[in-house]
Amino acid sequence: MQIKLAFLGAAQSVTGSCYLIETGNFRFLIDCGLYQEREFKGRNWKPFAIPPETLDCVLLTHAHLDHSGLLPKLVNEGFRGTIYCSAATTEIAEIMLLDSAKIQQEDAVFKKKRHQKERRKGPYPEVPMYTMDDARASFPLFSPAKYGKTVSIDEGIEATFYDAGHVLGSSMIKVRIQQNGEHRTILFSGDIGRRNKPILRDPTLFEEADYVIAESTYGDRLLEPLKDTANKLADVINTTVKSKGNIIIPSFALERSQEILYYLNNFLIEDRIPHLMVFIDSPMAVSITGVFKHHPDLFDKEMVKLMRQKKSPFDFRGLHLVRTAEESKAINRIKGTIIVIAGSGMCTGGRIKHHLVTNISRKESTILFVGYQAAGTLGREIVNGAKKVRILGQHYPVKAKIVQINGFSAHADRDELLNWLSSLRNPPRRLFVTHGESSISQHFAGLVRGKMGWKVAVPEYREEFLLD
Repeated sequence: MQIKLAFLGAAQSVTGSCYLIETGNFRFLIDCGLYQEREFKGRNWKPFAIPPETLDCVLLTHAHLDHSGLLPKLVNEGFRGTIYCSAATTEIAEIMLLDSAKIQQEDAVFKKKRHQKERRKGPYPEVPMYTMDDARASFPLFSPAKYGKTVSIDEGIEATFYDAGHVLGSSMIKVRIQQNGEHRTILFSGDIGRRNKPILRDPTLFEEADYVIAESTYGDRLLEPLKDTANKLADVINTTVKSKGNIIIPSFALERSQEILYYLNNFLIEDRIPHLMVFIDSPMAVSITGVFKHHPDLFDKEMVKLMRQKKSPFDFRGLHLVRTAEESKAINRIKGTIIVIAGSGMCTGGRIKHHLVTNISRKESTILFVGYQAAGTLGREIVNGAKKVRILGQHYPVKAKIVQINGFSAHADRDELLNWLSSLRNPPRRLFVTHGESSISQHFAGLVRGKMGWKVAVPEYREEFLLD
């Protein structure tokens, strides 16, 4: 067997997911993600480690930008192969990539003007990494794959997609490679969801694999029970109402925004919170919420029950889906407490920055973080207790109440990761631990070695391995 596996991203870091498999003359990627940590953003501008035109296909685990965000750049630089993913991911990726390109184009113009005014140069080119036309050029390459149905991507190479339970359409991918009468299976976890989450089904379990590439975002900690998390959300809302401030929620457009709506809908049904106006201030989140309605076959039993009872979390009284910039600006003129859910989840761009400008210096308001904040992001600065932060080129004192609730995470925690690995009947030839901050990945690798006795590696950026 001659199989080479290279870690071109998410190696001792949380974003930029990208893995390369080479076997004979066939080369393909699993994911092609954007780096979002400030420390690693420069990698987004570097040439790809392998000429894009020499790649045969891409297997995409899901649509989050840290897994899909460099696909337009890949296509712009010569890739013409097929991008395989689930049908829901195909729809969502088109929305997210167009939004990403739009933001990059707008940011390039804004930065150029600001740097000219300040008579300085920024660390990155003052042009978009890719344009909306580049994003659109990638769409014809997408090819939807059904969960559980094997796709032949080359002679002797098959890929099968399974439900990861992370976000709508997210996949774990098992690759089977056959050479000279032998075969090997390589299992890519993608991002592993938590069990018993609302809306989506639980992540798929596996009995066998020769090699496993597993994420480790929360590999060093336990997340609180979902019931406790929901109670905290209700408490934050009620406390802020008493303070007569706003609840500002930086949230990822995919899954987290819809999950927050799920809980708010339940609170309103149960009369646990006041009937406030709720704004989804993100055209992308609004569009993705529409995709959820297209795929009820991916919902869990509780969500199906709500839909049958005409109690959809995507259509309750007081919910406002905001698309235009004018509607977004009008939100900040509303008197009284409101809930604003806006992207991006790590405050790296999007409309959330404008709502932070309006609310972060108001002691009555609450900035509520409901997701992971990667090192080097504005969100991480705020949750780490910064007294002053820079937003849109200006500095603002942090006076609002800052709350982080980690239980909403769409990532499995330490024990859930260990349980997922434990479903394998026999140890794999090697486990590769990725998609985590360096210290966390190392910690989780040590746990697996100690508890399970497996051979484990924590790859470095661009490190290569020969799989026998």
